[in-house]
Order: sequence, then structure tokens, then C-alpha cells
Amino acid sequence: MMPLPEPALSSALDEETARSELYGLLAQVYYAPPAPEFLANLRLSGTEAPAAGAFLEEPWRALVGAARALTDAQIAAEFETLFGGVGKPEVYLYASHYLSGFLNEKPLARLRTELNALGLARDEAMSETEDHIAYLCEVMRYLIAGDDVAVANLTRQQSFFATHMQPWTGLLCDAVAQHPKASFYAAVAELTRAFMSVEAQGFDMLA
Repeated sequence: MMPLPEPALSSALDEETARSELYGLLAQVYYAPPAPEFLANLRLSGTEAPAAGAFLEEPWRALVGAARALTDAQIAAEFETLFGGVGKPEVYLYASHYLSGFLNEKPLARLRTELNALGLARDEAMSETEDHIAYLCEVMRYLIAGDDVAVANLTRQQSFFATHMQPWTGLLCDAVAQHPKASFYAAVAELTRAFMSVEAQGFDMLA
């Protein structure tokens, strides 16, 4: 998988592009401390949600407000406090931790089997395992915006989301939002929670 690019922050997008864009934004902020250019764009963006659905308006507005209220250095320090450091992080970003209680367990093995079936492989330059939330968001972005319609289609999106994201992302959002040192990332967590709810409702309508 390629290194994470900067997602655009335009709101004048069709629904599928908007979904892909928001997955890309979440991948960006969960993978590493946001780059100064990314934060500058975020602070200048409108407070209308970048994806369709009024349900996302308030969490998007809160995220933009949090970015405007904090410096780049404060946001980077918050990322390191929550997710970085040596040894056990304050908050885990890996599906296996929430699904099994341990890292590198059966959920990761099942994920790797599915990624292989999708023709996807982890970029060796990535330091994180494939069950990291940023990687999973990147997979969803590919399944939405990829050119290979045999893989990038709604059926695959629904299956991947239901199996590898929906069961645990709410727990991650709780862990981040409830952390006493979370400010910018508390807003990220609430946007994540709202977006995952919209996605789940959308996929339920396909059933």
C-alpha cells in the first residue's frame, strides 16, 4: 500500500468521492501526527461536513474548531501522548487489541487472508500492522475509489466494513474520547464515530 497522501478537504463532492475522502482524512490523522500543511488546510476549511449527511456536520465543525484552537506542536504532542511512546501506548489503534485483547492475534491473521484475496499487501515502509485503523481506512478508501470494479464495489465494502471495522471502532472512539488528555483527537474520535454510524446505516440499507 502506498504512503498516505494528503486528502483534499473540499465539500463539493459526490457521495462516493466524499466517503473516500473522509476515510483518507481519518487514515491521515490516525497514522501519524498531522503535517503542518494538512492542519493549515483543515483550519481554513468550511465547517460544513466533507461528506454527505447532516449527521456529520457537528462533529466536523468540532474537529475544525479543535484544529483552530491548538497549535501544530500541541496536536503532535497529543498524538504522541495518546498513541506513541515506548512500550504500551495510552490508546491502542489496532483491531486485534479490541477484538481479542491481544496484538497480532487471530483477527490480524483473518484480515491478512482477506487482504491477500483482495490483492492488497502492506507497504514494507509502513511500521504498523495491517489492523491499524489508518490502514483499514486506506483499504476502505481503495474499495470505494479503486479502478478494479471486481474488488472496488459496494459488496466488498460492506463485507470488509462489517467484518474488520464495525465490531471495534466504537470501542476505539470511546477510548480516545474518554482520555483526559485528548482534545483534538477527542474531536477526531467523535467524527469517526459519526462517520462509522453513517456507513453502517448505509450498508444496512443494502441488505
